[in-house]
Amino acid sequence: MDPRVSTATAADGIADVQASADSRKIAIDKVGIKDIRHPVNIKDKSGHEHHTVATFNMFVFLPHNFKGTHMSRFVAILNGHEDEIGVGTFKQMLSEMAERLESEAGHIEMRFPFFVKKQAPVTGVPSLMDYDVTLIGEIANGKPQLSIRAVVPVTSLCPCSKEISDYGAHNQRSHITVTARTRGFLWIEELIEMVEAEASCELFGLLKRPDEKYVTERAYDNPKFVEDTVRDVARRLNDDERISAYVVEAENFESIHNHSAYALIERDKEQGPRPGD
Repeated sequence: MDPRVSTATAADGIADVQASADSRKIAIDKVGIKDIRHPVNIKDKSGHEHHTVATFNMFVFLPHNFKGTHMSRFVAILNGHEDEIGVGTFKQMLSEMAERLESEAGHIEMRFPFFVKKQAPVTGVPSLMDYDVTLIGEIANGKPQLSIRAVVPVTSLCPCSKEISDYGAHNQRSHITVTARTRGFLWIEELIEMVEAEASCELFGLLKRPDEKYVTERAYDNPKFVEDTVRDVARRLNDDERISAYVVEAENFESIHNHSAYALIERDKEQGPRPGD
């Protein structure tokens, strides 16, 4: 329902149940809508605009004395931007949501597929690689913060397998997930490149035989445990002043076990090093 209609009918005597008082004295940390899809435009580092569809989660904080929030206003905010939603308007939409829902805190997630044109390492044949990317916005007391999450598929090769085997070593496809809170502008491609540089080898959409030989040997010459992967990515994130906090995760979908290997590092650089670092 359009919130303007709701306001008009409320003036005509129809009860606004959401705005009524609640006596249980329990605040709700996040209330809103999930999994609503909307067209968006995402500009890449080269200036090209990607027209895609994003899935949104939109929440606000609800004080203990209100029974409910106005769900229709979340949808109205999305529709008000039509297809103009992008990185540049994300913080604006976050502030607008907190204001229209009359809340002191809010949270928006915008998840979308992001495509990067890559060239095979030897033949140079071009192809597209897709990445699962999420923009995460938080606002509290009028101060917005933006994070970028990227799931980067890579190849990992086991150092132990290489060391103990007379020939060969087991490898697997892995996912490295980085959630980085930014304090300066960071291109999505830049975050992806940081991650791929620390894998045993990056992935490509299309490979010819000379390329396949290269990536196989590249992974063999660059073996890494999940522990190595998260530490090496964390070191790059530590060195980038545009990133104020991060979580880096690595999951290897093991080729010789029916389970995954997993590691995680979480740091808030503004709080300084933790004991043991």
